[in-house]
Amino acid sequence: MSQLELLQAYWWLLISVLGAALVFLLFVQGGQSLLCSAHTETERQLMVNSLGRKWELTFTTLVVFGGAFFASFPLFYSTSFGGAYWLWMLILVSFVVQAVSYEYRRKNGNIYGTRFYDALLMFNGVFGCVMLGVAVAMMFFGAEFTVAKGNILDGGNPVISRWASTHGLEAMLCWRNLLLGLAVFFLARTQAALYFVNNISADGAFAGRMRKNAGVNGAIFAVLFVGFLVVLLLAGGLRQQADGSFAAEPNIYLHNLLNMWWTLVLLLVGVVAVLYGIFRTAFDSRWRVGIWFSGVGTVLVVIVLFALAGYGSTAYYPSLLDPQSSLSIANSSSSLFTLKVMSWVSVLVPFVLAYIAYVWRKMNAHPLTPSELNREHHQY
Repeated sequence: MSQLELLQAYWWLLISVLGAALVFLLFVQGGQSLLCSAHTETERQLMVNSLGRKWELTFTTLVVFGGAFFASFPLFYSTSFGGAYWLWMLILVSFVVQAVSYEYRRKNGNIYGTRFYDALLMFNGVFGCVMLGVAVAMMFFGAEFTVAKGNILDGGNPVISRWASTHGLEAMLCWRNLLLGLAVFFLARTQAALYFVNNISADGAFAGRMRKNAGVNGAIFAVLFVGFLVVLLLAGGLRQQADGSFAAEPNIYLHNLLNMWWTLVLLLVGVVAVLYGIFRTAFDSRWRVGIWFSGVGTVLVVIVLFALAGYGSTAYYPSLLDPQSSLSIANSSSSLFTLKVMSWVSVLVPFVLAYIAYVWRKMNAHPLTPSELNREHHQY
């Protein structure tokens, strides 16, 4: 393996870790979709303020995820973010209204009332999760685009990537994409319920409802994810050949899973951890740490999905219009010099993660209670 190939694999791993962290942090969106389950205004305030302490982590991780793709695999960034702009703009709008809602929900002079902003939070909780799942599913099931790198020399129209006229809207209507989108949505709701059990100390009825939510949403997620996994492993894909061309290969993701033994191990460990965290929380009224088992399992499973999509010379962004326009980590990465420089910068990532873990631990030193909520000078 050459130095360039090693750096490409390294940066794909970093992208995978960031994507996995983003999927875990979507419990914030899942919690927003559960606001309608609050029976009292106190419960609603506890839920919003519990999530309000973490929402910026999700938003920041999404931005860093996109920025990492721009720096390490710029051709994907320009192709997907610039071409499927309806999909990405709708995702962005849903996250912008989330930020506005948290900042203005309890401001003096709010003429719309808190319920208006609660509705925006629930919109982001539903739409943001489903559409992000759709965007990731396109990395397996393809998108309608073509790539012609030579166009960069065309002074009149230097456009490398061209999309079908729907510009990403077609991806929202693909049932395979929606299958993953719905799985992500119900996973986010499940982890939000686990998070509330861990982070909020209210009456027993609230905790009981959250445990029930974890069980019900967890069961729906399990069915959807198994369905997606079956569809994925039976799907064909494209593999890049030695000459740079792409050739169709049936059951390509199943082959990747079997050829890379470590992905199979991580997948099994991750699935078991997620299910254990969900269902022990649902049936053990004294257990509160299911979010961490489910969270670690989620991170492992998402890393495996990214590995299946990108490693082994697999086209991680297949073109449905022209297979030879498909993107792989080999033909879409930055130059060797850029990857080298950024690799030195990436040494700081563990320190950033350690800081996030420290801040999280300080904010979660003890569960949020109604009495503490009344003492807080800043409420969301």
